[in-house]
Amino acid sequence: MCGTLQATRGLEDKGPLPSKSSRRWCKETDVSDNSAGTGSDETPATPNANIAPRWAVIGIFLILLVCGMAYARSFLMPVVLGVLLQLVFAPVRRKLERWGLGPGVAAALIVGTLLSLLLAGAIGLSGPVKTWVDRAPLIGFEIREKMDDLRAVTEGVQKAAEQVDEITSSGGKEEEPGVQRVRVEEDTGLLAYAMNLPWVIAQIVFTLILMFFLLSSGDMFYEKLVYVMPTFRDKRQAIRIAYDIERKLSRYLFTITLINASLGVAIGLAMFWFGMPNPILFAILGFLLNYIPYLGAIVGVVAATMVGFVSLDVAQEALLVGGVYFALTSIEGQFVTPYFVGRNLRLNTVVVFLSVTFFAWLWSVVGMLVATPLLVALRTFCEHIPALQGVGHFLSARGDETEVEAPAES
Repeated sequence: MCGTLQATRGLEDKGPLPSKSSRRWCKETDVSDNSAGTGSDETPATPNANIAPRWAVIGIFLILLVCGMAYARSFLMPVVLGVLLQLVFAPVRRKLERWGLGPGVAAALIVGTLLSLLLAGAIGLSGPVKTWVDRAPLIGFEIREKMDDLRAVTEGVQKAAEQVDEITSSGGKEEEPGVQRVRVEEDTGLLAYAMNLPWVIAQIVFTLILMFFLLSSGDMFYEKLVYVMPTFRDKRQAIRIAYDIERKLSRYLFTITLINASLGVAIGLAMFWFGMPNPILFAILGFLLNYIPYLGAIVGVVAATMVGFVSLDVAQEALLVGGVYFALTSIEGQFVTPYFVGRNLRLNTVVVFLSVTFFAWLWSVVGMLVATPLLVALRTFCEHIPALQGVGHFLSARGDETEVEAPAES
């Protein structure tokens, strides 16, 4: 009504202007007309109306993603490991190129050095590992011999279990005289290890070949990434994210490698001081296991304690060996690593533990190795995306939230 009145006044340009009260009446009349007309049939949209379907889609996607990662684990494990190694050694490859080497030669030098270290470690560990594998059937018996205090408690339970086993195995029937039962037990653990060894070697070879091709391609993938980005701002941000992930992954893994090497030397010296056999093996074991946060330290403490029970004369000394191993790893985890790694690379301990256990369930040992580098890459990516800064805050350690916002402000 008010619109008709104003249109008529504009066309005819006659008559006095409407007063303030008439204009107010026109606005109120238009609002009432709209509410009484077609506008009354439409319900106001609520901002939370689509939250439930959206979260349902996200949940279904995550379930399918985990199932796909578990199904394709034989292919994805070496691919992810090869990509991470390429990101770690990309700065090294660029430095070699600045010294005059081509991308292919630099990649061959890096991969060859890594392969030589793997072969040297495998050859050096083959002797001690074979010795302990041969002694594996006797380790349990020797540990039980040292646990004299627990025998009195478990003796009755063991006898009852043996009687139940005899009754169930014989089926309640007496055996004929002169007949001797023979039970043959196969070493299924060693057999499974021998059967999986070719598969492990194939995975390592595939990882190194993929790493070589990625390194020898130079910055080709970054050039492709810049080409497909629509705007100059997106191109600059993509390159910044890629180089930042490279820099932080390289810094993290090289720093962790130096820390692990120092920890391995300390563990080897401690084992030598206690008179443990093969202290070099313990040094290498401590170096390798420390790449797995939390779980690696637990495995090392248990292994050192068990070997102490077998090799040392007194059970208390074996417990002391495990305590020293635990003390060294605790000092490294609580003081050394936080000091040298830096605030911008520290992660939420709960998230790290859950990530390591999840990837251990999903991809076994390889999953435990790649869990923390993947978290570092994810946090670095979230630092540069304003919509994902909340995820970056959640992944960071306590008190490090201000470090996450720094790249986004620049």
